[in-house]
Amino acid sequence: MSSYQVLARKWRPHDFESIVGQDHVVTALTRALTQERLHHAYLFTGTRGVGKTTISRIFAKALNCQGADGKGGITAHPCGVCPACRAIDEGRFVDYIEMDAASNRSVEDMTALLERSMYAPTVGRFKVYMIDEVHMLSSTAFNAMLKTLEEPPEYVKFILATTDPQKMPITVLSRCLQFNLRNMTPSAIVAHMQHILEVEKIDAETPALRLLAEGARGSMRDALSLLDQAIAYCGGAVTLEGVRHMLGMTSGDVLVEILRALERGEADTMMRLADQMSGESISFAQALRDMAGLLHRIALMQRVPGAVAQDDPDYEAQAELAKRFSPEEVQLYYQTVLHGRNDLNLAPDEYAGFTMTLLRMLAFKPAGLRVGRVVPRDERAGARPAAAPSAEPHQSAQPAQPKPAPAAPQPAPQPAEPPMPGGAQVARVGEGSGLPPMPRPASGAPKRPGADGGTPPWGEPSAG
Repeated sequence: MSSYQVLARKWRPHDFESIVGQDHVVTALTRALTQERLHHAYLFTGTRGVGKTTISRIFAKALNCQGADGKGGITAHPCGVCPACRAIDEGRFVDYIEMDAASNRSVEDMTALLERSMYAPTVGRFKVYMIDEVHMLSSTAFNAMLKTLEEPPEYVKFILATTDPQKMPITVLSRCLQFNLRNMTPSAIVAHMQHILEVEKIDAETPALRLLAEGARGSMRDALSLLDQAIAYCGGAVTLEGVRHMLGMTSGDVLVEILRALERGEADTMMRLADQMSGESISFAQALRDMAGLLHRIALMQRVPGAVAQDDPDYEAQAELAKRFSPEEVQLYYQTVLHGRNDLNLAPDEYAGFTMTLLRMLAFKPAGLRVGRVVPRDERAGARPAAAPSAEPHQSAQPAQPKPAPAAPQPAPQPAEPPMPGGAQVARVGEGSGLPPMPRPASGAPKRPGADGGTPPWGEPSAG
């Protein structure tokens, strides 16, 4: 039987000092433990894999640690060697109860838990209940726990964890101290993976680790799971090319060539590159996501060059494209790619959706591509007209062109003449326009148009 343990479990922190990226939570909890100002209910929120369960276990150890000599008390630095600490790490401490609310969400499950909470701890100092994904509880289960959550026994601590706090009743939120665990930054994930690989004696390329960190979407657990997969896929050393193939990501060179072809307006080249990607079984959804990321970095380089890391493998190509495209074009293409991603499920297939996105970028490409230096916004806003030439003309200056004579003033409009009686007014219609005059009425007073109930010549309905 293999004794291998996955990296996400092997490198799970066992004390507050080992936690990465959650300094604000660690500081608050350690100071509360040091001063023994302990609340009876805590709520940890955040996306998956950022440390909610890990911090809960460390907090339970801090509450029940007995010290290496067996005489310890509540501490912000659990020893990790006493029976209580080792039992919590191994998941066999009877006074630390983890409950999954997704599978125990009924009011009967909550009632049974609350009935057991009335009994004193068996071996520990506190009885700690950790309810994971607490937002999955039913409304009746939430109502059943309100009284106990507000006034639990002095030896009971509740730790609630959720990825969706918006679904929790406000009555529960008001009874807890809430801590929002942040997503891990890619730089923090890369640094932690480098430390792990150094201890594990495994070689890795930094750009490959950066791709894994970006693919983890802020989750350290997902990053370590991807790292495990990359080590197995690459057969040892983690390489950039191997990670790209594993994740189904497009090579940065292909996306750069597509944008270069877009800048030149070469539709055939763009379609050839799309066919090449299809032959390599590359995910077009991932390709659009990568292209949006590339356009984002180009836009950053145009406005804030220092925001893009120079160790990016495509840094030089991005700098070149930042000079070739104007900021307005980059924003236009970025929005086009986002719409293409949203419409991908509606396309006949992913290839059709991807190629139509490329053709849409070509169709909306501004006429007259502006190539050259990107003029900063403040420079354009502060531009002033050129100074007037000096009174003494230069010898090589061209003779001044005479100013055109001012246009003659237009005559004031003449007042309209009063209508003439009889048919005289009708006789003027069409005069000077090249159209034949309208016929005169036969005799007598002019007949009001539409008096006979018919439609007048200009098509308006009769008012009679």
